[in-house]
Amino acid sequence: RILASIAGTTTRIADIVSALKVYTYLDQAPIQNVDINAGLESTIAVLRNKLNGIEIIRSYEADLPEIEAYGSELNQVWTNIIENAIDGVNGQGEIRVQTRQDDGWVVVEIEDNGTGIPPDIQAHIFDPFFTTKPPGQGTGLGLNVSHNIVVQKHKGSIEVHSQPGRTRFEVRLPLNLN
Repeated sequence: RILASIAGTTTRIADIVSALKVYTYLDQAPIQNVDINAGLESTIAVLRNKLNGIEIIRSYEADLPEIEAYGSELNQVWTNIIENAIDGVNGQGEIRVQTRQDDGWVVVEIEDNGTGIPPDIQAHIFDPFFTTKPPGQGTGLGLNVSHNIVVQKHKGSIEVHSQPGRTRFEVRLPLNLN
C-alpha cells in the first residue's frame, strides 16, 4: 500500500512538473506557435489545488489552429481570469472554458456562475490598481496586466460581460502577430 501511495504521488509530481514546463514555455523562444487549448489545460493543472469544490467544464474546439504568440504571457492571462472566476464562485460552482475559431481569430471564453460584477465596477476592472478585494488579498494589477498582454502585445481584445450568476470574459487573439 505504501508503494502504491509513493507511485501515485510520484505520478502527481511528474504531472505538475510537466504542466509547469508547458505553462512557462521553458526553454522556448519568447514568440512561438502556441496551442491555446494546451495552455489552458496547463493553467488549470497549475491551479488545481484552488479548484476544490469547483467544476471545470471544458468545450475546446478540437481543430483549433495554433497562434503566433507569447505563450507564457498568455498563460498569465488565463491564470488571472481563472483565479478571479474562482473568487467569483467562492469555492463552489462552475467555471466554463471554451475555445473556438472565428474568422482569423482564436476566441477564448472563461465564464463562471458566481456573484457577478456590478455594472458600475465593470468599466474599471482593467484599470491599474483597481480591486474589489480586501487589502492584502489583491493588487489590482491582474486584469490590467492581462489587458495589456492581450491588447498591446497580441493586438487582440478582452471584454467582460457580467450579471449575477454569469460572468464571462472573452479574449480574442489573432492567428498571427503581424
